[in-house]
Amino acid sequence: MVSMTIPEARPDDVPTDGARVEEALRLLSGVPVGLDVAVKRLSRGSGVYAWWAGPTVFPDLRGTPNESVPSLRLLYLGRATSLRGRILRNHLRRSGSSTLRRTLAGLLVSEGYRTTWTDRVVLVSEDEARLTAWMYAHLCLTWAQDPEPATIEAELVRRMHPPLNVHGVHPEHIQAAVVAAKNAYNASSRPVEP
Repeated sequence: MVSMTIPEARPDDVPTDGARVEEALRLLSGVPVGLDVAVKRLSRGSGVYAWWAGPTVFPDLRGTPNESVPSLRLLYLGRATSLRGRILRNHLRRSGSSTLRRTLAGLLVSEGYRTTWTDRVVLVSEDEARLTAWMYAHLCLTWAQDPEPATIEAELVRRMHPPLNVHGVHPEHIQAAVVAAKNAYNASSRPVEP
């Protein structure tokens, strides 16, 4: 007896991973919006997001130019089960739960950001607020809703080369300054010895 495997039929209206990546690239490469606008428009749905900045923000970190606004450069790409929650509750509020915030604080060390130890290194509350204000002044955002962002994030990172990302990035695209900033931030505070 010969056993045959029949490929699972896929409804015509369900996009493939490749089509989802292309749609996400299209949306992420669209016109970035300021954070004051983004926080009002972000959905609670899952998806991927990209942070953009002008060339004077971290000029040594060359990110991919935005297709719609070439003067803006990609800084960071991430995924979220809730776009609104991830951006508002993590990236715009708490360094303890945002790799982006920790990296930014490490890169902005000359600005005198102060840290303390809780169960990890975090910015002191005044500097959390100061970093949020800096992000509002210097960064903008694009996003793309997707039901399974984890399945497309790696391909997006591979194709877009965001300079602040370290995980999932091909070694030739890892920025030494970003790794050094992360290490400096993580070494800036230690648990109190008993």
